[in-house]
Amino acid sequence: MSITYDYYRIFYYVAKYQNFTQAATALMNNQPNVSRAISNLEHELGCRLFIRSNRGVTLTPEGQKLYRRISVAHRQIEMAQQELSDAKNLQNGLVSIGVSETALHTFLLPRLEQFHQLYPDIHIKISSVLTAQAIASLKAGLVDFAVVTTPTGITRPLIEIPLMPLREILVGGTRFAHLARQPLKLSKLSGYPLILLNSQANTRAFYNRIFLEHGLSLVPEIEASVTDQVLPMIEHNLGIGFLPESLAANGLKEGRLFEIKLDCQIEQRTVCLVKDPGYCGSIAARALEKILRA
Repeated sequence: MSITYDYYRIFYYVAKYQNFTQAATALMNNQPNVSRAISNLEHELGCRLFIRSNRGVTLTPEGQKLYRRISVAHRQIEMAQQELSDAKNLQNGLVSIGVSETALHTFLLPRLEQFHQLYPDIHIKISSVLTAQAIASLKAGLVDFAVVTTPTGITRPLIEIPLMPLREILVGGTRFAHLARQPLKLSKLSGYPLILLNSQANTRAFYNRIFLEHGLSLVPEIEASVTDQVLPMIEHNLGIGFLPESLAANGLKEGRLFEIKLDCQIEQRTVCLVKDPGYCGSIAARALEKILRA
């Protein structure tokens, strides 16, 4: 068969209005073209679709069967067009992100607030996990991109896009306030109870490497599963530990925390966006990425 979609589209409007002239107006066409298309469709299908009269047209039984199918298809096409139009205008859609906890609290939350204010109808799905898990989700195509902290350990084709420098400081509670008086040697940290993230965390791997480079071993007294657990434990004097400066700011200002200087410089880390450059992503995902990179 050589039937084209246009024939079915014209059939839909003639059946809807039961009038060739009104259908032609809706289609922004002329009546002779509409009549010719219906005749061609009837010829191709081998049956009459309309009964013509001076008052207009009515569907034959065969026409009624075809209209039931075509009307459903037409609604589906209209819905698809509307969805694409809404997505283009960012009136709906979904963004899925894999986020490390540190990146979430130090960088991402205020940007998500800004995005939500601009595009309140876009749904945001956040998986707050370890960096390695966020990268694995990205590789598996489960998220549009990941926002994590370095080192990420990624391999091609994934790429890192720096978003914000991340400065971490060593802090203690009131019990350890005396350590803030003068710089402390890194080698002396083993004499104090250390609170660190567990061995699966990217942050723990970072500090393991720092200590190894200085010929030291890192043995924490308390291991936490998430950064949110480290801060209150330090404030309650269970030990000292490293925190992003922004997360420690209120405690430092209010005298609950004290920064402990070290005799060596700790390498600065970075919050970064990790993505697959070969993946275009949705319009909503690209809009969020633009805000994050601004």
